[in-house]
Amino acid sequence: MRRPGVTAVLTAAALLMAGCSDGDGPLERDRGGQPRSSGAASPSARPTPTEPAAPAKGSAKVVRTVATGIETPWGLAPLPDGDLLVSSRDTGKIFRVAREGGRRTEVGTVAGVAPEGEGGLLGIALSPRFGTDHMVYAYFTTRSGNRIARMLYDADRPAGEQLGAPDTVFRSIPKGAVHNGGRIAFGPDKMLYAGTGDTGDRSLAQDPESPGGKILRMTPDGEPAPDNPDPGSVVYSSGHRNVQGLAWDRAKRLWATEFGQDDWDELNLIRPGGNYGWPEVEGRGGDDGQGFTDPVEQWKPADASPSGIAFAKGSVWLAALRGERLWRVPLRGGKPVAEPQDFLKGRYGRLRTVEATDDGGLWLVTGNTDGRGDPGATDDRVLRVDVT
Repeated sequence: MRRPGVTAVLTAAALLMAGCSDGDGPLERDRGGQPRSSGAASPSARPTPTEPAAPAKGSAKVVRTVATGIETPWGLAPLPDGDLLVSSRDTGKIFRVAREGGRRTEVGTVAGVAPEGEGGLLGIALSPRFGTDHMVYAYFTTRSGNRIARMLYDADRPAGEQLGAPDTVFRSIPKGAVHNGGRIAFGPDKMLYAGTGDTGDRSLAQDPESPGGKILRMTPDGEPAPDNPDPGSVVYSSGHRNVQGLAWDRAKRLWATEFGQDDWDELNLIRPGGNYGWPEVEGRGGDDGQGFTDPVEQWKPADASPSGIAFAKGSVWLAALRGERLWRVPLRGGKPVAEPQDFLKGRYGRLRTVEATDDGGLWLVTGNTDGRGDPGATDDRVLRVDVT
């Protein structure tokens, strides 16, 4: 595996631009009372005349509980037949959950997972060629660091024995008791993206020799994507504290969530080579000559602490851990059209993961058994949510 040298990436970012909180904070506005958005968005982020705006107000309603009793769920990957794969952080297991009826079957245990603190078996994703290669990708913590590996999934084998041995595609991501990042997703370009954390060592986010505190972009084999800001590096953006949410809108723009420390959690519109300011800047204020990119929205950590995100019905939806709610940010292009709305506040506890369904709704995964929640008798759960 190549170790990602990122000096050139940070230099390119400067030329382009000349928490650990688990958290509905006040929306910062300009003097005219309108939501303030980042002024650093790339031209592709600007709305076109044909790009509609989402309604200012929407709705979110849990229509059914799909599954219960899952220990420390973290990642979710919908299968082509509609069933769901769910990863368990502390057990290292992947489960298959039937879309109808919620029957849970153990797929297998990912070899080499070493749970510690916020680390363990984290995000999962299906190969873009899953229909032919049957590969499941996982981001997980080992004794030596975080890594990304792929495994053959053979559903015809006995339950609990359906995963092949992990084939590591990228290693040397730093680990810590906190801030391990962990979300992975294949983009519309069929490249693999990964959100990493600073592991509690804030210097890593600006360190050109570390993949910590970054968003990484690579081929399915773990090599730097050829059109990355630095073609020899997997680094796509830097200056992140702890990225646990990645999602694309209908115009193929990448959005990411950011845990703040004490001041602001963030929703960021990601552009190649962008530097999002941590630890020099938390929240807005990074576009005042320092070369950092401002978030599109921000919240107090007690109200958000966003982990997973998804795009549905013209809005970005954020699953909030400490804030115990689902946030909706309606968009037109790369800008919000109204103040964020929150839903389900306190009803299901901590919310870890949200993924779009194939019919415009959401899958929502709770996170109450992660050591920071107050789990009920049926936690943790997978929920089906209808949204507008």
